[in-house]
Amino acid sequence: MSFAIFRIVLILKEFKKFIFLLKIKFDAIEYLNKLKKNNSYFHTFINKKSLAVGVIFLKPGENDTQEPHDSDEIYYILDGNGFLQINDKSHRIKKEEIYFVAKDVPHHFYGNTKNLSVLYFFGGSYS
Repeated sequence: MSFAIFRIVLILKEFKKFIFLLKIKFDAIEYLNKLKKNNSYFHTFINKKSLAVGVIFLKPGENDTQEPHDSDEIYYILDGNGFLQINDKSHRIKKEEIYFVAKDVPHHFYGNTKNLSVLYFFGGSYS
């Protein structure tokens, strides 16, 4: 490969990274469909210093193994049913509801009899 072509390839790779940094529109359904095909039940698709956003997809009987987080979190139920345990209180969840979980508070989803899809927002990066 000539030096000029190599340089163009490097420039294109850097441009692609730059475009991703400027991305402003995301398709949650696309990320949910990817989750259905792999071993993880969550995917963070925005992970910035001040904000993290992602999706959770739990099949019936699948365990939510998350631990308390270092920042506040918002859950928006996209579809499905079940419960969200926050501290010692259990909340029956349904489509289009929103829940707030403060930082360092134990919580997890459970008991869904349908596929559960959730959009989450962290006030800070997810590490």
